[in-house]
Amino acid sequence: MDDANPNVMVEDTPLVVAGRTFNSRLIIGTGKYATYAQNAEALKASGADMITVAIRRVNLSNPDEPRLVDFISPEDYTFLPNTAGCFTGEDAVRTLRLAREAGGWNLVKLEVLSDPKHLYPDMAETLRAAEMLIKDGFDVMVYCSDDPVYAKKLEEIGCCAIMPLGAPIGSGLGIQNPVNIRLIIEQTKVPVIVDAGVGTASDAAVAMELGCDGVLMNTAIAEAKDPIRMASAMKHAVIAGREAYLAGRMPKKRYADPSSPLSGLI
Repeated sequence: MDDANPNVMVEDTPLVVAGRTFNSRLIIGTGKYATYAQNAEALKASGADMITVAIRRVNLSNPDEPRLVDFISPEDYTFLPNTAGCFTGEDAVRTLRLAREAGGWNLVKLEVLSDPKHLYPDMAETLRAAEMLIKDGFDVMVYCSDDPVYAKKLEEIGCCAIMPLGAPIGSGLGIQNPVNIRLIIEQTKVPVIVDAGVGTASDAAVAMELGCDGVLMNTAIAEAKDPIRMASAMKHAVIAGREAYLAGRMPKKRYADPSSPLSGLI
């Protein structure tokens, strides 16, 4: 609702990243699916416009093996090349330069990881790689820790979306630090998209209710018992969470508050 006029509904605006407009606030990935065909079905069920592509792991060009582009067309969806599996800034930059040569992709997702056990981002390397990519003309959506200080640094150097983790990659633990996510949202002028840690639909709704502009997920859908149905559930969860955020939730109270007045009872 509008604070000045509580009877006026707040009009939502679409997700815009680096000048590109997207109808869906859900982004899904291309890893861990049984087949590219299943991935394509999940993408359709999710309603997403954008799909991340792990350049180091996904076959885009070898005609002797199944190719992602034979099932999901770059003409119909925005491909978001990412640097999954990169542990240095140089590896990340090299990977995305190859992606640009291969597909002409300029909008990219940067992630530079640290310890393989927890896969938290190496924030010093991430910041350094982001600076190199931005100078090279890339539009950088950046995976980062839920650290408001680093999130601000990444925005200040020109990243077009800040993507704090909700929990470790592939953990399915949900949003572990809503306070920091909220701090990042409040200070950031570019889109904030929770990336990593979502396990089920309620996690996606929580991220959106906090005020995030979108949610990115892969394992939560790909490793569900029914990935297609889970993709549909995530679609609705993101929509519901966004609507709840715009509606403005009721305040939490310490005591009961009856739905009907207690005065004037018969």
